[in-house]
Amino acid sequence: MAPAHHNHVHHSHEGESLAHAARETMERSGEQWTAMRAAIFEALASFDKPASAYDIADKVSKAQGRRVAANSVYRILDLFVGANLARRVESSNAYVANDHPDCLHDCIFLICDTCGNTTHIDNDRISGGVRAAAKEAGFAPDRPVIEVRGRCGDCESV
Repeated sequence: MAPAHHNHVHHSHEGESLAHAARETMERSGEQWTAMRAAIFEALASFDKPASAYDIADKVSKAQGRRVAANSVYRILDLFVGANLARRVESSNAYVANDHPDCLHDCIFLICDTCGNTTHIDNDRISGGVRAAAKEAGFAPDRPVIEVRGRCGDCESV
């Protein structure tokens, strides 16, 4: 179902505010906010570009002084995506923390092929159109993800 609000305003979180919003969202979905989940979310949120499960496992392993398996991280990242705490960049199998986990939007990623910078934008008009087109084709869209590859403003001006 397409979001009802086309001009929806949401509050973006960062730092402690983001961790608190993530914990509240996870607990509202009936899941526990364990120490490992908190550590993985903190590591994910610390990256300024999409991070792989291996990047996150490495960061958490170093922080905790013990090896954390990427498979465990994948399971938790999948849980985060399902609970709207993280977004998955499909084309690079990497993840970004959702800075407004209390709002549900379809993903639109702008991915720079030069520097790898990835920007997430919300545009319910575009994503609603994708959902409508899928339904017209007899397809039930669960989680549309739109990825636009190109060059960011910094790389374009060089």
